[in-house]
Amino acid sequence: MKVQIEKQDDGSYIAYNTTGDMLQLIGTGETVAEAKSDFMNSMQEMIESCKEDGEAIPTALTEEPEFFFDVSSLFEYYSVINVSAFAKLVGINDSLLRQYKRGGTYISDAQLSKIEAGIHQLGKEFSSLRLV
Repeated sequence: MKVQIEKQDDGSYIAYNTTGDMLQLIGTGETVAEAKSDFMNSMQEMIESCKEDGEAIPTALTEEPEFFFDVSSLFEYYSVINVSAFAKLVGINDSLLRQYKRGGTYISDAQLSKIEAGIHQLGKEFSSLRLV
């Protein structure tokens, strides 16, 4: 199940599934972690409801959710990432990336690709890192 996490206009966060099935689940919270937790709770409540009603549990509820973040949610959830240093790494103006982090600023597909590629590159580097 694909789950989108976004910052809302009021500063809170929402998590919702984007799969094309008839199942719609939502989680909200003041932080991304709270929205994810609320979403997972919604999944569990739906599973329990299906069991109580003797209905088959939809396949989407048996899968591990795959979370997709907007830029604001990404930097809120992974607050260990220094926005200014990351901006330099990916070649984006640091004040512009901070605007993306705050939300409400249009982000082009090219900028999103740079950010995502930078995150993936960091992941590769960290996964191959060895300490001595």
